[in-house]
Amino acid sequence: MTDSSLLNSELELQQQEELYQQLLLQTMGKMQAENPDSKVIRPQPGMCVKTHSEPSKHKVFVNICQSNSVPPPPELSREELVELLQSEDPSGYRVPMSLGEPHTEIDNSSQGCTAYDVVINQDFFQKCQKDPLFQQFVILVSLEGLENKYNLELSRDWKVLKNRKFLGSVGEQSIRTKSRPGIQELQPQESSTATAKRPEFTLLVEPPAGDPEYLIAEIKLPGVTSSRSLVLDVGEDRLVLTARPSLFHLDIFHPFLIDQENSVAQYNNSTQILTVTMPVVSS
Repeated sequence: MTDSSLLNSELELQQQEELYQQLLLQTMGKMQAENPDSKVIRPQPGMCVKTHSEPSKHKVFVNICQSNSVPPPPELSREELVELLQSEDPSGYRVPMSLGEPHTEIDNSSQGCTAYDVVINQDFFQKCQKDPLFQQFVILVSLEGLENKYNLELSRDWKVLKNRKFLGSVGEQSIRTKSRPGIQELQPQESSTATAKRPEFTLLVEPPAGDPEYLIAEIKLPGVTSSRSLVLDVGEDRLVLTARPSLFHLDIFHPFLIDQENSVAQYNNSTQILTVTMPVVSS
């Protein structure tokens, strides 16, 4: 049995987006009122680094972003950096940064990958752009920070993408405005979906060869007995799904322009799989 009650018109999608933005602004205002020592920022894109996780070889992209809201590290000359890298304990030099949560994206080969957003001070980022040694240093520090926070192992065989500064969409992060002893890492923004799990999903292109006509998302939602608990938002290049109450949350971007009005979603109560069929306008 399938439930087609998830069919969304363009007007309904706009209304959902407006309501979501209103709730988001209200939540941010409440968070900042309750915690005046933090503020929400939207960083600027900087550079995108491609690597992979070990030993799975899963593609990982690190978006190193910039913002003057993040404090700069202590002043460091190139000579001092060389000495630091040759020392026995280079970890003694700390670079303040905000490490964002992982988000699933689609690369240029239409393959799934994982991206992380790292925010550093804007002036320090510009300094790293001018000197390859500083650039390698900040990439290394970012990888180590992500490894420590998320218990990862990332390859040091990375590549800085020339024609892309960011993979996905730049999102807000919440950073502390007052220093706290012993804490070097700035905490990412908490959201109402923090307790929700990311469901398993697959993205298929039809036809497999030639110009794509449809992008099909198949999302596994074990435990969801009815589509009535699902909120689906199909954007031009984005799909957002929330299963209430806080069971699942999925927010992905893809490299296609979608016909939102003619997109169709069906939920199979037996297999507990949501299938979203989206006509492709262009890629």
